[in-house]
Amino acid sequence: MSKSAISLTAVVALLIVVWAGDVFITHEIFTSRYPGANDFGGRYAGAHIFWTQGLSPYSDEATLQAQLLLHGRPLTPQEVKEGVLDVALFAYPFYMLFWLAPIAVLPYDWAEAVWLATLEFALVGGVIGSISLARWKMPPVLLAVTLVWSILFYHSARAILLGQVAVLIFVLNLTTLLALRARRDVLAGVLLAISTTKPQMAILIVPFVLFWMIARRRWRAVIAFIVVMAVLVGASFIILPSWVGDFLKQVIGYTSYTDIGSPVWIITRRFFPILGAPAEIGLSLALAVWLLVTWARLWRDESWTAFVWTACFTLIITNLIAFRTATTNYVVLWIPMMWVLAAIHKQWKFAGTWMLLAIQVVLLVGLWMLFLTTLVNKYEHPIMYLPLPIGLFLIFVFGKRWLTNYLSTFEAQAA
Repeated sequence: MSKSAISLTAVVALLIVVWAGDVFITHEIFTSRYPGANDFGGRYAGAHIFWTQGLSPYSDEATLQAQLLLHGRPLTPQEVKEGVLDVALFAYPFYMLFWLAPIAVLPYDWAEAVWLATLEFALVGGVIGSISLARWKMPPVLLAVTLVWSILFYHSARAILLGQVAVLIFVLNLTTLLALRARRDVLAGVLLAISTTKPQMAILIVPFVLFWMIARRRWRAVIAFIVVMAVLVGASFIILPSWVGDFLKQVIGYTSYTDIGSPVWIITRRFFPILGAPAEIGLSLALAVWLLVTWARLWRDESWTAFVWTACFTLIITNLIAFRTATTNYVVLWIPMMWVLAAIHKQWKFAGTWMLLAIQVVLLVGLWMLFLTTLVNKYEHPIMYLPLPIGLFLIFVFGKRWLTNYLSTFEAQAA
């Protein structure tokens, strides 16, 4: 065995030991005493009842078990209508069960501990990967501070505490881009297919990446995507033929009791209600058309920088206009955010380090203060949906040349 292989094995073994320790500590201090992670609870209950009893995760029994798990009792029809408490529907494609199979048979306190520890590791790995995608060579101290900041950051901490699968979708999106850059096309296609497990996050980025793969004739990636999707969807139909209808029924039911839509919806319906539905629809369509035009330009533009900028822009637009989003989904915006921070650091060099530390403090304290000062009955205010995606949208629109010049430098060096 080569020296590099031995080193890699040692690192992997160390990470496994640290992860196992994280699971144990999380269980002993947190999940065994204060079970929570509501967003995970509904998925766990559906998976648990399927893998242990063979019942549909979309069944009323699965929903009842989830409500008992999270609330200690079934919800009343009035509570379901008002949406004050999480109804705990499974509300995911059937193949989400394949993800959860290894932990679905565990008691909830242990399953939650494993899930939360995994999300913590995934988030840190995703941020490191985002730094790599941005070609950013960070000083060790700044890297350490940034990783701690990334866990404490409002959208990241909330995603982990709620047990949101969005963290894993972020990592899948990121590793798809890294695999494409490394020309690991089969791996990229596989990862892209798995990322469809959360459709509201995949709704734009998946078709965009497929479009680019076809434009660049990366057929192995396209074929890998089609094969894996066929396996996931086909296996789901074999196991539960009614899953699509059951899934859509729950999605419709979910949106009927959630009263917050996209950031565009919040602006036009909550903050400026005089604008109403016409402005919401018009603005969403305008952003969608703008996005499609940027996609079309890549048919002839073969530069990697243009692809990454458009992928980041697609992720930003997704979180601005998606029919139903959540602030926890914003963890995927680490990908464009790290590009912005990398460009700042390179342009201002030593002063840029202090600028980055100042930006981190402002964002960390500012978002948490905004959350605490606008909290209503223990629920986050709709204003929390606006700062990050709108801020990144403005930077990517008005700072496009600055960002692309930064990444193009590395592309030219590699040519």
